[in-house]
Amino acid sequence: MALEHVLPGRIGFGTAPLGNMFRAVSDEEVSATLDAAWDQGIRYYDSAPLYGAGLAEIRLGELLSRKPRDEFVLSSKVGRVILDEVDSGGRDLGDKGDLFAHGRPNKIRHDWTADATERSIEGSLERLGVDRLDIVWVHDIAQDFHGDQWLGKFEEARTGAFRVLSRLRDEGVIRAWGLGVNRTEPIEITLELDEPKPDGFLLAGRYTLLDHAHALERLLPTAERQGVGMVVGGPYSSGILAGGTNFEYQDAPPEIVERVKRIKEVADRYGVPIKAAALQFSLAHPVSDAVIPGATKPSRISEDLSALREDVPVEFWKELREAGLVSPLAPLPGGV
Repeated sequence: MALEHVLPGRIGFGTAPLGNMFRAVSDEEVSATLDAAWDQGIRYYDSAPLYGAGLAEIRLGELLSRKPRDEFVLSSKVGRVILDEVDSGGRDLGDKGDLFAHGRPNKIRHDWTADATERSIEGSLERLGVDRLDIVWVHDIAQDFHGDQWLGKFEEARTGAFRVLSRLRDEGVIRAWGLGVNRTEPIEITLELDEPKPDGFLLAGRYTLLDHAHALERLLPTAERQGVGMVVGGPYSSGILAGGTNFEYQDAPPEIVERVKRIKEVADRYGVPIKAAALQFSLAHPVSDAVIPGATKPSRISEDLSALREDVPVEFWKELREAGLVSPLAPLPGGV
């Protein structure tokens, strides 16, 4: 099923920060933030077993398990099975390092086979306290986690997770499936397959105001031709576009800091909040069906919703393009 027919709106809630990404977040903060999201009309929630070794799903379940199941859309991911035993060694998260160092200590098994896919879904349902998932993403079969071995992981998923999820979709158990990755290449390969065919993809950090040129070269034209939709994850590029200091989950390098400074100078001249520029840019492409910023403070929810409603002058977008701060191939709000 096309993503646009599954998703309830243009903005959802990404729960990676609820897994204690970067820092330990109190249960009280999490509860207040999720309540604010629900009360302000957010009805699409995305999570993953990886986020704090199940912590984000458990915390999200505290909210959603109390709500009527037909009133929200829920996605999670497969590729990681959370075990009951404690991880006594260091976790290998590729170039993401110790991103969830403050999460639960449970051991994580990386596995995209058919059996592991079904186990992963069962574990997610238990932690979330719900009876079904609407969308399932195949998580992180890309270079940033696996280096030169990533094609082997892709093949494991193609013959395992892809086939299981296609069957579950055809049986009506889930409504849609696709890839949830931080790189474009796995999605490009998937779209070239005769089968199984995904309904969409969650692309994190690769269609943002700061990083979008590569996605525009091959992936997004192919997705548009095939009618495959995109959920944009990480629209603030790990925080640097929302007043933070991280880019790609690490301290932003000088060239990125300088680029953000230049964008902000233009934004300030037009009175445009940089959050508004970031969210509206990510949603302007015809393939974009939704954007899912994360949050750990209730105030961030109203900021994000206000950013979507912000009236951004067409001249602002024109100046960004003329200054070389956005790709000439990028569709811009207002039809620029």
